[in-house]
Amino acid sequence: MTLTPAEIERYARHIILPEIGGQGQLKLKQARVLVIGAGGLGAPLLMYLAAAGCGQIGIVDDDTVSLSNLQRQVIHHTATVGTAKTDSARAVLEAINPHVTVTCHSGRATSATLPALLEAYDVVADGSDNFTTRYSVADACLVARKPLVTAALGRFDGSLTTIKGYRQNPQGQWNPTYRCLFPTPPAEGSIPHCAEAGVLGALAGVMGSLMALEVIRAIVPFGDDLVGRLLMVDALSMRFDTISYQRVVAPPA
Repeated sequence: MTLTPAEIERYARHIILPEIGGQGQLKLKQARVLVIGAGGLGAPLLMYLAAAGCGQIGIVDDDTVSLSNLQRQVIHHTATVGTAKTDSARAVLEAINPHVTVTCHSGRATSATLPALLEAYDVVADGSDNFTTRYSVADACLVARKPLVTAALGRFDGSLTTIKGYRQNPQGQWNPTYRCLFPTPPAEGSIPHCAEAGVLGALAGVMGSLMALEVIRAIVPFGDDLVGRLLMVDALSMRFDTISYQRVVAPPA
């Protein structure tokens, strides 16, 4: 597989980066990324992955576009209200970059559907808005040995980490899993949904863009990723902080 002249021009600003270069751009072209959720986090994430030249992008979502989504879900438009989010997102991604293949998986990501879904992808990015899906995705990625970039949004705050719990770090220690960070889901109803609490629209753009950065880094390694670190963003005080977390569950047999 090679880059066409049109692709070389399109990705020129990547290619001149020594940390990416032509070989890194080829890795992006060969990459297969599954994105869970085409909402507030998934919208900017999907757009930047397409712009970056990720060759195959899968979108999992079971929802339709509503007018209240448009304050933050920038991949959708007034004209697509009422249509499936997967179809709305695919049309935008194909317009951004015709070199990218987009596959829609209309439906919810569950413990039953995820094993088969993950077989076709190299990296998973979870932008879902509920804990049931987050735990199902994290558990499935651990079993399938797939890197997972996962983020969450609050009213004025967000968090982001990368999970590679199937792998050891350079010191020979097992990387932490999602359940090392969040052992159990919060009690039902203890954390209000954004429809009840609200969410700052631009913050979704910030966190989704940071997710794209971590996905690209998982494909073309450069710098320091967020494995074993949780990035926390506070939009009220404009603070970016990270905390480290360790493996606390048993390593794989």
